[in-house]
Amino acid sequence: MDRTQGQSGRDEQGAGGPGTPSSASASAAAPASTGQAPTPSGPPGPARVVTLTAGDFTLTVNPVDGSEIEPLRPGTERGRPAKRDAAARAVRDAAARPPVLPGPPISGRPLLARGEELERLVRLLGRGRSVRLTGPSGSGRSALLDAVAARCAGLAPDGVVRISGYGHQQPGELLHALYATVYDAPRERPERDELLARVRDIGAVVLLDDLEMGGSALDELLRATPECAYLLAATPETKAPSDDSHVEEVFLTGLGKEDCVALLEAGLGRPLTDEETAWAGDLRFASEGLPLRFVQAAAMLRQRDELNHSDEDDDEEEPGVFEERPRDSGVVPLPTLAEGAAPAELLASRVSESARAALRIACALGGELPHHAHLPALVGDTHADTAVAELLDCGLLTPVGTRYRLAAGVARQLEDVGYGDTASEEARTAARHYAWWTGHASVVPERVGREADAVLAALAGADVVAAAVLARTAAPAFAASLHWEAWERVLRSGAEAARKAGEVAEQAYFHHELGVLALCEGRVDRARAELETSIGLRGALADKRGTVAGRRALALVVDREVAGAAASPPLRLEAPAAASEAVTVATPATPATPATPATPATPATPATPAVRTDAVTKAVPAAKSAPALRSGPAAAPRVDPAVSAAAVTRVAPVTPAVPVSAEAVTRMTPVVPANRRSEPPTTLSEVFEDAFPLSPQPAPPAAPVPATVPAGPARGAGRRRRVLLAAAGALTVVALGTVVSLAMSSSDTEPPADGPAVSSTPTTAAPTTVQQNSGNDPAEEPPVTAPSDGGTTPGASAAAPSPGRTPGRTPSRRPSSTPSNSPRPGTPSTAPTATEPTPTVTETGEATPTATAPTGPGTATATSPTTAP
Repeated sequence: MDRTQGQSGRDEQGAGGPGTPSSASASAAAPASTGQAPTPSGPPGPARVVTLTAGDFTLTVNPVDGSEIEPLRPGTERGRPAKRDAAARAVRDAAARPPVLPGPPISGRPLLARGEELERLVRLLGRGRSVRLTGPSGSGRSALLDAVAARCAGLAPDGVVRISGYGHQQPGELLHALYATVYDAPRERPERDELLARVRDIGAVVLLDDLEMGGSALDELLRATPECAYLLAATPETKAPSDDSHVEEVFLTGLGKEDCVALLEAGLGRPLTDEETAWAGDLRFASEGLPLRFVQAAAMLRQRDELNHSDEDDDEEEPGVFEERPRDSGVVPLPTLAEGAAPAELLASRVSESARAALRIACALGGELPHHAHLPALVGDTHADTAVAELLDCGLLTPVGTRYRLAAGVARQLEDVGYGDTASEEARTAARHYAWWTGHASVVPERVGREADAVLAALAGADVVAAAVLARTAAPAFAASLHWEAWERVLRSGAEAARKAGEVAEQAYFHHELGVLALCEGRVDRARAELETSIGLRGALADKRGTVAGRRALALVVDREVAGAAASPPLRLEAPAAASEAVTVATPATPATPATPATPATPATPATPAVRTDAVTKAVPAAKSAPALRSGPAAAPRVDPAVSAAAVTRVAPVTPAVPVSAEAVTRMTPVVPANRRSEPPTTLSEVFEDAFPLSPQPAPPAAPVPATVPAGPARGAGRRRRVLLAAAGALTVVALGTVVSLAMSSSDTEPPADGPAVSSTPTTAAPTTVQQNSGNDPAEEPPVTAPSDGGTTPGASAAAPSPGRTPGRTPSRRPSSTPSNSPRPGTPSTAPTATEPTPTVTETGEATPTATAPTGPGTATATSPTTAP
């Protein structure tokens, strides 16, 4: 029997070379049956080197040293490819269908009870609408797609395109398959932008069988091809399309009782008996009317008829002396309802031995059945290629794209009865056979690409040594056939197998190929990582040729990175030129006064320059009223939100010595000291009272400041103020050091004899009177300490303390005596007034000297020193 009936010469070449089919099968079976790795017979052919165009690169697939990639040379750019005509599309469509099997042709199966669905699908596709045909496995979706393809042949300008979506979760490979079917562009794989631009012009009816994606991935496919109408065949478990996709839904249900009986009679070739009709009704109820179950049921009834007919022939013949098979006097009964619902075990037990061996191989490969040309080598029978037609006629196989695989549920049923016990051995045998076949020079890459699923399944089930060898030989073929999804999968599996096997050279090859693939697809970061890994491994092996190839590819990665950085420069975080100057908002200059010691809460520090180049330093007018502070380390002035814009001074930016917060803003709020005198203190208690006031008082509100001030004087006033502030800070540090040293010495030694008298009991002071202005009074003036009624002279104030003195505090933790100050007769004494403090964050320790102005005779106003924030 001619096993190549209906097959092209390319399939003969893929089976192992020219010659008769039987000799090719026998030569392939020899290495597979032995335990050693197979080697091709005869002198080896030349290395299979293929040159491709991948985007802007020229890719040379070299199976020996690794693929070489370089930019397209000037003048070698290809123009826009032409679309295939009707005859070329027919040839392409025939190549995308399952191969014709050797042996007697299989009779076609009628399409029953699908006329309404067929008319609806053709009508929607003719209007340019995309439809999703949903039905369970075995409901006849593929048969309905064949009928739709025959009815829609002349609807679209680019005809009907059939694509298999089995195993594809992303639309990339489907778009490349659509592009390769419509356009005549051999050895070319465009980059993504060019691919999207070309598939946008395709107007065809696309029949996508075995869809496995939905949601956003399906939306991307539909948006990329707006001129195509899709018929998507999927199972109910497949993810549904999004609501914005506007895809129609058509559901397939089971067949009715009459249709099930008609399908069973068509497969059996004769009318059913009453017993068989009743059995068919029960089977229809158990299987919900799935057509696949009745195709398998028709196969079981045919096998039953053959067994019963053979028994009748044996009864007519006279039994011989050398008869080995005992006679079975009984008639083979109808299958049970359980056998009809799960018929794989019964059907497999009645097929040939070669068919059962093929089922074991399919179970080991995850349901994938190798091409019928490989079965003689894998099984060890020269006529094993006819087993595929036998299994397909029984309903145990179903077509998927260009190949066959086990029907839904068959693999699980066979594994339950022991067909998967030898899975590891079968997978190892298949891996060794495919390693020999894919590496043979006579096998074209397109043939290897059509066998990609079986090769990947064998790779997954083989041991690490066989997997590394198979990946090394199959990877160049997948790359040359433009089946790059399988190329990436086999490279990753090979790299892992080589790592486990300790093959450093093979591991470097796989990483190099992964880097080249990532570079062709525009994944620059991934390409750099893979190529650097490959260069490092080859450097350890002193592989000069491989290292040079890797460095050339890495140079292209660097060029792509530079081009990408130039196309989209990174975000720069430098401040703009307009905001590089600091703006200081200050009040008009006030008369300089002696440096005022800082409060314990905020010790004075030297003047701090502006932190940010665009920081704004704000100072409230000195005469503006400030809230009272509570003495102690927790007291802090509250920042007044009112800011005067009387003078604006721009200063040069200062680079901070340490990193600070980007929101750093220096604020200075002047606070008038609680006790202010015109003469310097002469006693230790006066010094303590000025340095650490018990009850600082707020200053009265200040008069409004003119809105505009000439820029020249304001800039000069700002400079003088900064100089004065720096000098005041230095004097404050000196004064604090003197105070602390005196306080510590006074707590351990006696006061001097010629000094003022010291009393440990403070005197009682009367409350003070503070002048307030009514609402009709003119603007307020800065307050000063008013002279007493009796009048004092500078000499008297120097000899005796001023009235209203309270005991000063020492910075020492130990209690110390303070000088007693007795009030003069006729002079009102001042006492601290308790005011609720408002905590305020002060950010600098710079002392701010403020001046007081007279508010009127006979009035004493308490002032308090503070530090500018």
